[in-house]
Amino acid sequence: MLFRKAKISDIESIHQLITHFAEKDLMLARSRSSLYESLREFTVADVGGRVVGAGSLHIIWDDLAEIRSLAVDEAYQHQQIGRGLVDAFLAEAIDLEIPKVFALTYQAPFFVKCGFKLIAKEELPQKVWKECINCPKFPNCDEVAVFKALEV
Repeated sequence: MLFRKAKISDIESIHQLITHFAEKDLMLARSRSSLYESLREFTVADVGGRVVGAGSLHIIWDDLAEIRSLAVDEAYQHQQIGRGLVDAFLAEAIDLEIPKVFALTYQAPFFVKCGFKLIAKEELPQKVWKECINCPKFPNCDEVAVFKALEV
């Protein structure tokens, strides 16, 4: 298992992973265009050259980042791949000296197992919501907010 930064050649695999779960209403969909634009934020889990997991760390402000689009192929779940991706994002946030990380998710129990705490979405700063206007669920967001403070 290799965790590495995503490459252009990974976009189609990342898109397929996200689309698979979005069609089941387990996460929000992402367009190919948005994936290309945010490629540098993505880390993938690679098994023998095959992308089996992916997600991104999106910087919101000088003290806050968001874990986005975290997905693991169903055939590879329960093998600590999601946890490995989260750990990679947390390490990246520490390296970047970003002390707070959050996620908006439908999978809150997973994030709680990774050391995040549930918070009210209203506790997040307004700048978090600037991209929500483009979401098909806006303004009726049904995701749950989770948060983790880091020592940087």
